[in-house]
Amino acid sequence: MLVVFIHGPVASGKGTIGVRLSEAMGIPLFHNHLTVDLVKTLFGLFTEPFIRLRATIWRESFSEAARAGQSFIFTFTPEASVDRDLIDELTRIVEDAGGQVHFVALTCSREKILARLPNPDRSNKLNDPRVYEEVERDGGFEFPPMPEASISVDTVAMSPSEAVAAIIEKLPKTG
Repeated sequence: MLVVFIHGPVASGKGTIGVRLSEAMGIPLFHNHLTVDLVKTLFGLFTEPFIRLRATIWRESFSEAARAGQSFIFTFTPEASVDRDLIDELTRIVEDAGGQVHFVALTCSREKILARLPNPDRSNKLNDPRVYEEVERDGGFEFPPMPEASISVDTVAMSPSEAVAAIIEKLPKTG
């Protein structure tokens, strides 16, 4: 079992790269927004119930996938409402089942993030540069260091296709 854990800032290309990587590898994409969109139907964004339910869904999804030996791609935006220990817990769930987690760090300049935000494809995501700057100013994107990445991809310097090829090159060869 392999989990490709793609993380990076808002608008860094996690969804785009995740979709293409999923197609190239033939494994499912568990995009973070699937959970966020579900949980926010019941609770306000980043409220205590929202945070608890989001963590429960991630934890249970990783656990069920580990039990089934189901490889997948997961996307994540490091932000202040997530407990950093949860990332280690999710990793342990996979590793305890004999699987591997490979972290992929996406980087993107702040200037490019602000330019990408208003893109119509971001309709259900943060898409207002003013809101981004407010969240940034309030510390909403602060997060302790992530586990060491197998690869870091600058999504300004690399196209999505180039990024997918570079990621696949760094992953363990299977079957």
